[in-house]
Amino acid sequence: MYHNPVLLHESVEGLNMHPHGTFVDVTFGGGGHSKLILSKLEEGGKLFAFDQDQDALANVIQDQRFVFIPQNFKYLKNFLLLHGQPQVDGILADLGVSSHQFDEASRGFSTRFEGKLDMRMDKNNPLTAADVVNTYDQQALTVVFNTYGELQNAWRLAQTIIEARNVHPIKLTTDLRNVLAKHLPRGKENKTLAQLFQALRIEVNQEMQALESFLEQSVQMLKPGGRLVVISYHSLEDRLVKNLMKTGNVKGETSKDFYGNNLSPFILVSRKAVIPTEEEIAMNPRARSAKLRIAEKR
Repeated sequence: MYHNPVLLHESVEGLNMHPHGTFVDVTFGGGGHSKLILSKLEEGGKLFAFDQDQDALANVIQDQRFVFIPQNFKYLKNFLLLHGQPQVDGILADLGVSSHQFDEASRGFSTRFEGKLDMRMDKNNPLTAADVVNTYDQQALTVVFNTYGELQNAWRLAQTIIEARNVHPIKLTTDLRNVLAKHLPRGKENKTLAQLFQALRIEVNQEMQALESFLEQSVQMLKPGGRLVVISYHSLEDRLVKNLMKTGNVKGETSKDFYGNNLSPFILVSRKAVIPTEEEIAMNPRARSAKLRIAEKR
């Protein structure tokens, strides 16, 4: 089951839609954002949707104005050009993992269920979380846990995993939880496990590299006046989005004109991130960490 999209109305309003425009939903999932976008488009309008997860195919919308592209959003430019779209009026991204992916035990995304240590968003990806856990050396595991999970005790966790896998391969989500049980900080067991699972998921799917690539391409693919709307769920993603919108690149390096003015290709529509209301968080706990940022191309 795909759940309610986070910040649904705020994000679609952020696109500043006109009924004959061309828009892109790069994280189709259950199709919640796409359905709302289509409801605002007239006959001449067009919506392209990307999703690398084969499960999303079940939600494809039968509509002449809708084109589904079963690919990672890092191929945004290639596939839009293939469909004869050199530029579009708006791009929406709802990053991270869908509730559907979390709730499907066999996918291995959640700390709550027993399942294979998989975590692949694209099932054709050869690398699984079990491969990372059972083959990376201590230095590589430490870097993954430190960089993508922002874990203080990354070295110790990596060491514990290597000691355990030398006895038995770590194949299931529950295996990994049991191995680490003694080394999780008191009172923060669930938070630490969630950070560790996040780190593995980001590594398996090369999420930060894909996000950087997508964001840099979005600058080229938007028409002047076009909007980029992004919902992120952790500081690593949000930092890249914020940098791009402020400076036009993910590193946040500013370039200035002769007069010392910043040469960003974007105007910030919202100075601060839009966050969900208390009501939305109560109805959909996944919304708790969501941040929505909107920028318009000059």
